[in-house]
Amino acid sequence: MSRNRRRTTQAQDRRRHERNARLSDTLREVIADELAKLDDERLAMVTITSVEVDSEMNHGTVYFDSMRGAAGDEGIVEALNDYRKRLQHEIGVQVRSRRTPVLQFKPDETMRAAARIDAVLREDARRRAAGGSADSGSTSSADG
Repeated sequence: MSRNRRRTTQAQDRRRHERNARLSDTLREVIADELAKLDDERLAMVTITSVEVDSEMNHGTVYFDSMRGAAGDEGIVEALNDYRKRLQHEIGVQVRSRRTPVLQFKPDETMRAAARIDAVLREDARRRAAGGSADSGSTSSADG
């Protein structure tokens, strides 16, 4: 009998996870649509990359990226916080949920880390294509 309970619990967890993923996607779309309607230069070229919501839908973390990079993060967070109540209201209207999460805004470090890795790989490829340099003699001698 305990085995049946375990299956039910796993199935419930899977459904809860799927629901949470759908909800996060929906919130990302609603927030992105609302930001597109705003006429605020601080939010120009800002992309909402993902939204994480807790299972009780009390809190939501909105991750963003922008062309300004880390230098523009503070201004973007400030602008997003200025529109936080409006965004939460629109979520409540469009999602039709009993609860609307309190939003928090953070830059998406995943995108920036990927860009740094990409830059390192490109630099390495450029060095290899150039045949190496004097300071990378250990790599050249290992090939020989």
